[in-house]
Amino acid sequence: MKVRSLKKDKVNIITLGCSKNLVDSEVLSGQLAANDIAVVHENKNLDHNIVVVNTCGFIDKAKEESINTILDQVELKRRGELDKVYVTGCLSERYRGDLESEIPEVDAWFGTMELPLILKKFEADYKSELLGERLLSTPQHYAYMKISEGCNRTCAFCAIPLMRGQHVSKPIEELVAEAEALVKKGVKEVMLIAQELTYYGLDIYKKRELPRLLHALADVKGLEWIRLHYAYPSKFPLEILDVMRERDNICKYLDMPLQHASNNMLKAMRRNITREEMTELIQQIREKVPGICLRTTLIAGFPGETEADVSALKAFLQEHRFDRVGIFNYSHEENTSAYDMVDDVPADEKSRRAQEIMEVQQEISFEKNQEKVGKIFKVLIDKKEAGRYLGRTEFDSVEVDNEVVVHAGKKLTIGEFVQVKITKAYDYDLEGEVI
Repeated sequence: MKVRSLKKDKVNIITLGCSKNLVDSEVLSGQLAANDIAVVHENKNLDHNIVVVNTCGFIDKAKEESINTILDQVELKRRGELDKVYVTGCLSERYRGDLESEIPEVDAWFGTMELPLILKKFEADYKSELLGERLLSTPQHYAYMKISEGCNRTCAFCAIPLMRGQHVSKPIEELVAEAEALVKKGVKEVMLIAQELTYYGLDIYKKRELPRLLHALADVKGLEWIRLHYAYPSKFPLEILDVMRERDNICKYLDMPLQHASNNMLKAMRRNITREEMTELIQQIREKVPGICLRTTLIAGFPGETEADVSALKAFLQEHRFDRVGIFNYSHEENTSAYDMVDDVPADEKSRRAQEIMEVQQEISFEKNQEKVGKIFKVLIDKKEAGRYLGRTEFDSVEVDNEVVVHAGKKLTIGEFVQVKITKAYDYDLEGEVI
């Protein structure tokens, strides 16, 4: 008998993919801990005996990373360093049948909505009184908050509805209680996430209620920043902007993935919006909330994309000068409507186009950052690395946006807000001094 099996179980959760997965892992951690089961996230000490891999199945690169991670854990189990390997999340939801036969060493596979079944494997009970409670894997001062699950959109390239199901909103009262619980833990910033923020409320309230939710969250004492991620541009509810303008603790920041700017591509992608309508929306957003930071995400190499489409996209970026831009290479996903199209842009060409597009944005980002030199911003201190403090302004989200290198003549506290005068600016980062 192995000595390990005489010890109390300790579970390590490995999270891959997006912030929505991270929240799921935190909820699982909270449930396990409430059942007196030792649990850690991304454990580096390797003193655990059970692993749960929370997978991503969004695009080819993410799927490959998930499979490699599973295989790594299975190898540890083969060597006797683990007792059990469980797999959950989007990849497991989508390909469970195939994966079970290809990687039989995994002890059990679970879908995206099967938390109670995972707990059963640990002889643990799902505790409904813990609704919204979770063990944070982020630093104490910020957290992601998922306001809905799934998506009703039918974008041609997207497999998310296959893995996450239809849109289901969480009630406002639940989300307010969750925000209050997070503040008690020391959270000062919440990032609202969903596959599609603007659809919020249509299922349970029969109308779009993101503005009402924002007002309710803005009333939570101690919540200093509320940030909006993943808003769909078609039929965008402009009332969101009124709330953003009125409430000081809602960041003037909007993450709105547009995916492309050529009408040919927008139609092929089934985005339900034209370039002209996007232009009008961007103008309205900037008129209603002066100084707002606009972030978008794009796709390079969608089937049928031509050099003319790429040129149209670059011209669109130069015209509208987004503050932040991310880009993905198109991934040909089974059971999406685009899968019936010919994936006719070679992988290296997708990468070349993505690089070309980001070079346009890099110049824009540099110019916009130069405009900040000499100005003073409220900065949230995130961490200290190599003797330097790193923080963010309200115009920057975690990991995906600019960081501010903060020079201070005194010791700063992680999670503290300070006023910083910007002294230098680079393509994607800023530098400044505490005043």
